[in-house]
Amino acid sequence: MHQEVGGPVPPNTEHAVSVSLPTWKSNVAYEEGEPWLIGKMQCGYPRFFVHPIIQELAKEIVQLHGKPESETAMLFPSPKTARVCYSFILSKLPTEASRKVRIVDLAPPPHTEAESPSVTSLLSGVIFPNEYAPIAKQVWQHSGNGISSRRGEFCLNALRDGFLLEKSHPAMDTTSQKIYKGPRRYQGKDSMNRVARRRGANATTPSSSLSNNETQERHEYSQFIEERFGRNLSTSLSCQAKLAVRRRIAGVLTADVELSEALQRTTEEGRVSGLTEHDVFLFPTGMSSIFNTHKFLLATRGAMKSICFGFPYIDTLKILEKWGPGCLFYGHGSYEDLDDLESRLNNGEKFLALFTEFPGNPLLKSPDLKRIRALADKHNFAVVVDETVGNFININVLPSADIVVSSLTKIFSGDSNVTGGSAVLNPRGHYYHSLKHTFSEEHEDNLWAEDAVFLERNSRDFVSRIEKINRTTEAITAMLKNSSIVKTIYYPKYSPSRPFYDAFRNYNGGYGGLFSVTFYSTAAAAAFFDHLDVFKGPSLGTNFTLSSPYTLLAHYSELDWAGSFGVEFDLVRISVGLENVSDLCCRVQAALDAAAAVTA
Repeated sequence: MHQEVGGPVPPNTEHAVSVSLPTWKSNVAYEEGEPWLIGKMQCGYPRFFVHPIIQELAKEIVQLHGKPESETAMLFPSPKTARVCYSFILSKLPTEASRKVRIVDLAPPPHTEAESPSVTSLLSGVIFPNEYAPIAKQVWQHSGNGISSRRGEFCLNALRDGFLLEKSHPAMDTTSQKIYKGPRRYQGKDSMNRVARRRGANATTPSSSLSNNETQERHEYSQFIEERFGRNLSTSLSCQAKLAVRRRIAGVLTADVELSEALQRTTEEGRVSGLTEHDVFLFPTGMSSIFNTHKFLLATRGAMKSICFGFPYIDTLKILEKWGPGCLFYGHGSYEDLDDLESRLNNGEKFLALFTEFPGNPLLKSPDLKRIRALADKHNFAVVVDETVGNFININVLPSADIVVSSLTKIFSGDSNVTGGSAVLNPRGHYYHSLKHTFSEEHEDNLWAEDAVFLERNSRDFVSRIEKINRTTEAITAMLKNSSIVKTIYYPKYSPSRPFYDAFRNYNGGYGGLFSVTFYSTAAAAAFFDHLDVFKGPSLGTNFTLSSPYTLLAHYSELDWAGSFGVEFDLVRISVGLENVSDLCCRVQAALDAAAAVTA
């Protein structure tokens, strides 16, 4: 399945989440920053590669508010998220350098149009000298709080139209009752023609009580908003989409129906007794849900070290290490690790929370969650479980967790054209009331309106997709397991930790669509990868099969460290999609034949 190197995956998708790195050589070149490869990158995984639209927006903001020849900007959806980046940069610099870093907050000017979007902030930029970019990039990557490409696209157009102003701009003066008319192009003689094309809007103040000029100004503003936001950015549609998504995550909405009907079709009971959509919080990315969960736990329980149990997705560990008091890392996630943890707890050590994945990525090991829960209850720490790989159709880990986080970018969406994340509070958890208070007070709804609409549409057939992918993946992994050239298959069904997985597997749940495979030589691994006729690139949980040399991409600068926890540097990870099972088996067999030819 061909897609040119550096092209979007899926193809012809402006807001694609993945990027084509179709050969072993191209993955190494990406990590080495080789010009022939980097110059072809049309997009990339959003937290690792800043989308070209966002890059363009950042340049224009620096041109307006900074020094284009020596400064750059990192863009966030709110002042609060921008200040996380601002504080992190300052923490890495000497005091005298702090004045070189600043924040610009941009928003639409205030107005009195009742049906205008309820937006108080669209964009916040952290501007800094170019040499500080590697520091800021850490926040972009680890926190997941950066703006999405769709928000960037909207803001770029709005900025050029004069709709986005710095909050210190005179037009932002809320003491004035004058209605903002929109950009200058809406104030010409042809404005009435534009008004005639607009949809009707019901204002709080009847139009009959307004002067002709005031009525025209409101009409002009409404038309401006409609053109800028477009149909998919209707605020009422966005709110409905987010509600449907939260209900699906709570498990009270499983029907594959249109949005209007979906909101009428919910069951009484979700994943645990008492769980409702009010216990589900949405974020712009999966990493943002983890970052903010950690942040909210610190705010709720105070400054204490956390525990990272099992080999995690790289940025989870980085968050726990770089923000807060630090982290105790158990990379093997073994019996011995739990014994050591129990000994520390019995000796009086205190911890904020234990973060773990169920199952882990990329080794697909499942932790002994029941024992972890027992230790948490006895020694007073929270349990946070990332269920992205397992997903709640296959497993239900919420009863043993205080918070369950997930990347909705992955299998929940499937289409690989939108990012999102969620955090679910267990209503029966020990810390539920205090956490609910903190989440309710501190959570910002930074999931962009249009992203929410796409997320809702993509997730309607979530249940049926999972069932098909489960069946196909079991067939593929069984074939690989019987191959003499395969060294190891990492998949929950074949893992020594399967009993821990099965303890939380739903009655009709399967073992998921992700697995990893290793071979007896790097040459065989590279041949298998190069000849596997599927899309190649970062991410997982896509509706199409997607493969990557995972360790090279995620841990290129720390291969020996990853290897010390059993994550081999030439491991190949495969996320199975919706292709016909016999067709996909043929593609895998062809790749195996190529690998066998290398080893013969």
